[in-house]
Amino acid sequence: MKSIRLIALVALLLGPAIVFSQHIGPRKWPIHDEGRPVPKVITPGTESSQDQPGTPPSDAIVLFDGKDLSKWASDKGGEPMWKVDNGYVQIVSGKGGIQTKEGYGDCQLHVEWASPNPPEADGQDRGNSGVYLMARYEVQVMDGFDNKTYADGQAAAIYGQNPPLVNACRPPGQWQTYDIIFHRPHFGADGKVEKRATITVFHNGVLAQDNYELEGGTVHKVEPKYEKHPDKAPVALQEHGHPVRFRNIWIRPLEEAAK
Repeated sequence: MKSIRLIALVALLLGPAIVFSQHIGPRKWPIHDEGRPVPKVITPGTESSQDQPGTPPSDAIVLFDGKDLSKWASDKGGEPMWKVDNGYVQIVSGKGGIQTKEGYGDCQLHVEWASPNPPEADGQDRGNSGVYLMARYEVQVMDGFDNKTYADGQAAAIYGQNPPLVNACRPPGQWQTYDIIFHRPHFGADGKVEKRATITVFHNGVLAQDNYELEGGTVHKVEPKYEKHPDKAPVALQEHGHPVRFRNIWIRPLEEAAK
């Protein structure tokens, strides 16, 4: 009986160390090693208000600053045909979506958008657009304020796959923010996925997707699946016939952190 109690006491004392020690394998750098490379210094950005977009971090690539679409192309080919006015770009129905000229993989992406006000129609026919990572994986843009629609098609949903954790929508016409952390999928030489893509989304500062593993590319009413693609591909914005507006779009490509 004493030996059992002793074992229990040892387990109780060692338990926290076992639980909180997450490192696996030999360390490349000893703990608190003064020679370990330190993070580069950047200047953080500022928060946006309804009247004024914030500034991006100093190491961000600005994709749209409210002035022009020089870093974008039409997904139909050629120059984008959306309307740039007063610091924002507005979707023009029938002119197709737009996508960045450059490709990106792992990234932090910041996008601000506003649905039309007053709203028209209901459900999916209200302020509908989308933000696509690698031109394949969609975070739904949707007027979700007092608007009933299916769960995996709401604002901040991974369209057709995973509903947002909460509905954090502001009223139509107000600026909303997506802050997205995305890690691309990895494929083997045979084209099969070896590591799924993951995505975290903050909608208006509220966690809406928590490191969700994507099941594949975005499709409508079809089971998603992965198809091998390059390690970098454009960020795209969808044209769904609604005059949704976008502003203050920037991206930070992410490199794998040193262990």
